Amino acid sequence: MGNQKRKTPCGGFSAAWPGPSGRREIGSPHQGYRPTPRCCTLSYFFGIALLAPGVHWTRLTMNITPEADSLRLRTLVSSVRVAVMIPCYNEQDTISSVVGDFREALPAASIYVYDNNSTDQTAASAHAAGAIVHREPLQGKGNVVRRMFSDIQADVYVLVDGDSTYDAGSAAPMISRLLLENLDMVVGLRISTTSAAYRAGHSLGNMLFTKSVAGLFGNRFSDILSGYRVMSPRFVKSFPALTQGFEIETELTVHALTLLAPIAEIPTRYYARPEGSASKLRTYADGWKILREIVRLFRVERPLAFYTTIAALLSVAAIGLAIPVIGTYLQTGLVPRLPTAVLSASTMLMATLSLACGLILDNVTAARRELKRLAYLTAGQWSASRIERERTATAS
Repeated sequence: MGNQKRKTPCGGFSAAWPGPSGRREIGSPHQGYRPTPRCCTLSYFFGIALLAPGVHWTRLTMNITPEADSLRLRTLVSSVRVAVMIPCYNEQDTISSVVGDFREALPAASIYVYDNNSTDQTAASAHAAGAIVHREPLQGKGNVVRRMFSDIQADVYVLVDGDSTYDAGSAAPMISRLLLENLDMVVGLRISTTSAAYRAGHSLGNMLFTKSVAGLFGNRFSDILSGYRVMSPRFVKSFPALTQGFEIETELTVHALTLLAPIAEIPTRYYARPEGSASKLRTYADGWKILREIVRLFRVERPLAFYTTIAALLSVAAIGLAIPVIGTYLQTGLVPRLPTAVLSASTMLMATLSLACGLILDNVTAARRELKRLAYLTAGQWSASRIERERTATAS
């Protein structure tokens, strides 16, 4: 029986379907909504209840089924060129399943696997699974990401690890969010249901690094070390990629924060590594490198705050050294602790020089930031015009 319309108690019309009892009920049969109340007051509160989960309200008023949502999502994702980029080092036990999962989740995507001097059959397994395999001789994840960003041309870039810990099913919603809201980066916020997904100390380290970056550069990310990211061409083609190892996620995060790029996070399931595979992340060595990279980026991107902090510490030390010397001088008119007085004056001079360096470098950083912004906008203009030409050609 076709859909019919009837007038609601508050005016307007709503679609009606035969309910289980034969009566006509208001709302989508796929959602199982109750019949529309016949009292305006109840209708008001019922509408407020539906308005809270926005997607349900949209489906009720527009009669959009979950199947239609899924079809619209697949159509949107398939309308652009998607590149799935997987950096790998000795992942022969997991890479074939990762490629297969993303092939199923994104059938039209091009899947690239960059082998980073693996000593096992990673490249062969990826090729057998249907991936486009390249090799990067410079060791380190940062070097691989730099090469991928340089080589690959696409409308949407999906960066994911090859260890089979990320949910491929989250890729389509992340891409949809990126396209619909015109974002530059969507990060997969890792949600784990088992403690085995994180090695000892990794959860604490991730929390400390995330809070450090939030305090220094802005609190816009909840998981700065996630390896699951969807990015726009203008972001990828304007990213300098200066790091060499696992610090690359920190550099990606800070680059987005300093550019004030539009970003978002989407929760995604995070799994434990399959048995037999080993993590390449060294807890203390790579943790130290990440911490060092955060400090370096703080110095480079916010030199005034960095050098002002040093100047403040030096000033406190100089004043602490000068207090007893000044006290003795006021009492006796003598300076018997001449070395301490010289040290105090020298420390205060260093503080002044540090503050001057911060002021000078802050102007240099402002000019660099303007150039980075122009490169970002230029890359965005090029990618937008190319996408528009391809869509026009496809439509015609």
